[in-house]
Amino acid sequence: MLPIITGIIISYFLGSIPTAYLFVRAFKGVDIRSIGSGNVGATNASRVLGKGLGGVVLLLDILKGFLAVWMLGGFLIARGVSVPADVLRVLLGLACISGHNWTVFLNFKGGKGIATTLGVLLSLAAGSSGFRMVILLCLLTWIAVFVIRRIVSLASVVAAITLPVYMVLFKVSPVFIFTGILLTLFVLIRHKENIKRLLQGREQCITFGKSKTSA
Repeated sequence: MLPIITGIIISYFLGSIPTAYLFVRAFKGVDIRSIGSGNVGATNASRVLGKGLGGVVLLLDILKGFLAVWMLGGFLIARGVSVPADVLRVLLGLACISGHNWTVFLNFKGGKGIATTLGVLLSLAAGSSGFRMVILLCLLTWIAVFVIRRIVSLASVVAAITLPVYMVLFKVSPVFIFTGILLTLFVLIRHKENIKRLLQGREQCITFGKSKTSA
């Protein structure tokens, strides 16, 4: 069990690397938690740094999730750990997302976890055609909602809610369906304030590089 516990701890610390905080601090000299939405994530980083550097933050946050599951998981599986490969990868993925959402480096105040969750899901889907269809449909759902409403949080919440639904429709592993439900709960918990603002019509829209309040 020691290699598994060690892997989970490493995965958590990998996820805990506050990419948005580090980039904003390095390029703007300010604390991202004190500006914009205060969220330590790629969307808020894009507001401060622009689309270019914001895109880099997004890719790095995706990469954290992918590396935790694909590389670290692959290494531990090759060592012959005592749990099924799918279960191990799920545990590592959840640990990485938890690190991003509640990073130890910033007093457990992190991002919303969407990009890192995507990285985890992409890695989990690598060996399953049905899972790849689930990811594709979730991405298309996110894009469709965002194009229609221009609200990142709304697109993320809707895509998260559809994740376990698509998993059931495509009959993926029960382990992954359970994981999908957990990830949906993660997203809803982290977007609690966004959901309140959405219901009140006060959530920010993104239009031509600027933000405005939703109608």
